Amino acid sequence: MRHRAIWAAAATLIAASPAWASYGIYVGKDLTADGSVFLAGYGDEPSSHWLEIVPAKEWPAGATIKVGATASARYPGELIEIPQVARTAKYITMNYSSFAGFPAPLTNGGLNEYHLAARDIWSPSREELRTMTPNPQRGLNYSDLSRIVMERARTAREAVEIVGALVNRYGYATYGGNSHMFADADEGWVLIEFAGGNGLWAAERLGRDRIRVSRPGYIGEIPLDYMNHPDYRGSPNLVSFAVEQGWYDPKAGAPFNLNKVYGDGKMRHDAVELIETRLQALAGKITLADMIAAVRAAEVTRDSAGYGQVARLRKTPHPELGAVWVAGATSVTAPFIPYCLGVADAPPEYKRHRYLTSGESDGFMDPEWQGVESTQYAFQVFKRLFYLASEHRERFLPEVTAALNAFEGRLAAAQPAVERTALKLFESGEPELARSYLTYYSNTEAMNGLRLAEALSASIEARTKAIFGVRTPPDASR
Repeated sequence: MRHRAIWAAAATLIAASPAWASYGIYVGKDLTADGSVFLAGYGDEPSSHWLEIVPAKEWPAGATIKVGATASARYPGELIEIPQVARTAKYITMNYSSFAGFPAPLTNGGLNEYHLAARDIWSPSREELRTMTPNPQRGLNYSDLSRIVMERARTAREAVEIVGALVNRYGYATYGGNSHMFADADEGWVLIEFAGGNGLWAAERLGRDRIRVSRPGYIGEIPLDYMNHPDYRGSPNLVSFAVEQGWYDPKAGAPFNLNKVYGDGKMRHDAVELIETRLQALAGKITLADMIAAVRAAEVTRDSAGYGQVARLRKTPHPELGAVWVAGATSVTAPFIPYCLGVADAPPEYKRHRYLTSGESDGFMDPEWQGVESTQYAFQVFKRLFYLASEHRERFLPEVTAALNAFEGRLAAAQPAVERTALKLFESGEPELARSYLTYYSNTEAMNGLRLAEALSASIEARTKAIFGVRTPPDASR
């Protein structure tokens, strides 16, 4: 009851908030009820979103990947090619079709076969840095880095090292400043890439007793010897560039505050303090349900939140039992479904469709996609429920939240038995049967969640028409 009371206010409003305000939450293992590390949040993008189960892949010698920005990006750039590694890992992610003009498909991270989780969160650089960004710019964009981490990194610390090395060598293609959260079963890291074309980046370790809510991503004071400190990393020019620009004077004796020197100077925004306060009140007892509630909190989640994600990071008896819970659209009105790493595929309803996909309005159906397109698109179903609940939220949103909480509670209660069943199959020398079982379970529950949303929508629509009528814009012909 105490947990529900803390999060109850989140079911009573959908608040306005700044555009493109992606969201991430890290909770260390000492603060959770079962010793798990949690990494959660959502991406904030005006486009279609779909679930991807990306298999591991072997690559031939000399293979390359194309990265960066094009001339149509918010900050125009040029695409470049960089070497691919010999093997890329399996991972689960949500892809989407449009943000800031970068080439699709785009991703903010997810969970990979090594139980490394990643989130991508906006982090605005100071105006001077944004202004000095070259035209055209070159380097890897935020999505490139998120995808590469999923493909290559085994730990959160290694994720930082990979991103840092890539930015140091090839540069960073910005949309105005960005951050990442990386986490494994032991620790987390937050990393920020700054605009300006100067390869500026910095990272801070988040330990087992830390809670960090990023919206936007931020890092405060860092030691001047960060290159030799176990809890920090950064580009070689991190301090020297600030000195050259006159933004920091080491002789003055003031600490080097990264957010004040290179960021927006605000550190924690109001919504961050609100969520952190709620989580701190539960310190030592934070559960999966609390993390879902924090991602669903209506004070920070709205229409543009393309999906929800909660990675539960812990030691499992088999690596393919690591799980990420994913809401297929705005998590205010979309159920979180557990996907273990052994899951082989997603339902066609949760895959890419034309609705809100960038560029799809310019042409007719691609015959290759006709089969998938003939299915109900989960993202669109959950969006419809969001709009219905938002029109008269005091009346309808509480019942939607209650239904989703009950549905997810049932899934959470069943998850230990699901994992034990799969483990027995793995231990019996039946790995394909175990994967088939995990796939069947997640896909079945994903479809149950879709049907729940359809039933809620039908009920709310009928009552909306009967009680309130349907509101239309003044010029509905546009």
